[in-house]
Amino acid sequence: MFTRLYRHVSETDARFEYHGAGYGPGQNGVDPRLLDGDVNVILDFRFSTAPQLTWYFDHHVSAFVTSEERAAYDRAAAEPGAGGVRHMFHDGTYSSATKLIADVGRDRFGLDPSPMADLVKWADMIDSAAFPDAKMAVERKEPELQLMTVVEHMGDDAFLSRMVPRLLENPLFDVARSEDVVRAYEPLRRAHETFVKLVEQHSQIIGPVVLVDLTDQVIEVAGKFVTYGLHPESAYSVLLSRSRAKCKISIGYNPWSPIPRRHNIAAICERYGGGGHPVVGAITLPAGNVDEAKRLARTLAEELAA
Repeated sequence: MFTRLYRHVSETDARFEYHGAGYGPGQNGVDPRLLDGDVNVILDFRFSTAPQLTWYFDHHVSAFVTSEERAAYDRAAAEPGAGGVRHMFHDGTYSSATKLIADVGRDRFGLDPSPMADLVKWADMIDSAAFPDAKMAVERKEPELQLMTVVEHMGDDAFLSRMVPRLLENPLFDVARSEDVVRAYEPLRRAHETFVKLVEQHSQIIGPVVLVDLTDQVIEVAGKFVTYGLHPESAYSVLLSRSRAKCKISIGYNPWSPIPRRHNIAAICERYGGGGHPVVGAITLPAGNVDEAKRLARTLAEELAA
């Protein structure tokens, strides 16, 4: 979406390079050395105070780790930067960064987002978990959700460099149903089915909270919403998994729960170096800190259940 916006506002024949950023031990921000282009952009990720940052779009309420970072963003949004005016857009009320870019592009820069309306619709649904029910999110029968899974698990720099131009040139409908995406999804589908079974076996009910500890094995494919499909009466889930790189505690509020949400999950995660949204967030620890992760996951589950 941003590539389309920049092509619209720029008179230059720009060459784009994409870098997939992630959260984890030592990965909670963009390395300023990566911002080495004539124009540098951060999308859907934590803010950087690096002066070479030119564009910024994000909708996470945890975009700013400190009050100093928030103040730096406010200054950057108001002042011109190196190479011209800086464009900074943060809105924690938005359901997705994709929709934020589309709306800002239309309202501020005269972009016609209609050619990518389907992509914006699906990206917004996925990022805000606005599925009609948990079954749709867990089963992932729709090709668009299968593409989501492929992007989530294979979205490194090389993948993004191939996929972004395709989504600019072809409808999302066609890309999601292409042979290579279907082929890439198949092993992920099998891994996801195994993951669902593991969640079912390891679920522990603590009042309105489902606590799942999967650290007895290494898991690289961990899906969201599974606890809500298995335990629709629950209000929250705390899921602890361990990959080769990290331990991850995923916390979420069940959007289909009859129980009202009483906690700001982003604020809870921020206390431990994580972040997210009021309804979903995550905390990461080094892969070797399993015992610490276990204690923290239980502490959080008990806090949400209280």
